Amino acid sequence: MPDDDRLNRWERRTGAALTVLGALFLAAYAVRVLRPGLSSTGHTVIAVIEYVTWGALAVDLAVRLRLTSDRRRFLRTHVFDLVVLALPMIRPLRVLRVLSLLIVVHRRVTRASRLRLSVYVGGTTALIIFVASLAVLDAERRAPGSNIHTYLDALWWTMTTVSTVGYGDHFPVTVEGRFLAMGLMVGGIGLLGFVTGSLASWFIDQFSELQESEEETREDVADLVAEVRALRAEIASLRAERAA
Repeated sequence: MPDDDRLNRWERRTGAALTVLGALFLAAYAVRVLRPGLSSTGHTVIAVIEYVTWGALAVDLAVRLRLTSDRRRFLRTHVFDLVVLALPMIRPLRVLRVLSLLIVVHRRVTRASRLRLSVYVGGTTALIIFVASLAVLDAERRAPGSNIHTYLDALWWTMTTVSTVGYGDHFPVTVEGRFLAMGLMVGGIGLLGFVTGSLASWFIDQFSELQESEEETREDVADLVAEVRALRAEIASLRAERAA
């Protein structure tokens, strides 16, 4: 359909720009969290980058909604985009702004082949771990009774939560941190399961291809041996005729 063609062209044209903008946003957010003593000017610049990114994603979603031929279906299949754009407006959930970058990754993953999909999901998992550690540190560092004070504490908590180990030596005490923990519990298992399953499937495919290659080589060798035998028989027959 013409509308769908226009939508595909829009997504291809804006994908790279949104990725760069999202990466810039992530870098700005990381600086703000890891350098709490940043000047007021630095905080202002970072806030501008965050809101510009959020605004660009909102405009992108609005344009895509306008260009699609089936708007109801589009809204049903882009709930993730809507949630990420809407919830950060609520102050207790402002840490969800860090998920803005994942919208672009999510759009690219749904169009990828299996091998590229595995790479994307592996990269997304690493990105989620990095971002979640920043977010929980941002939420917990100054909270009364908090036990997460450094990025290493936050990274350790994220890894134990995603892997479902859950030692309990670090845990969130704020609403934001607990909300983030629920997201990691739900999504972490699926992501890690997909990555490990994809790796196992890839190894199986490699062994299968190797086995098929070996079988083809055996068949080629057998054909070559048969041809050599036939050639020898023909040579022997010619010699016999000459001798006669």
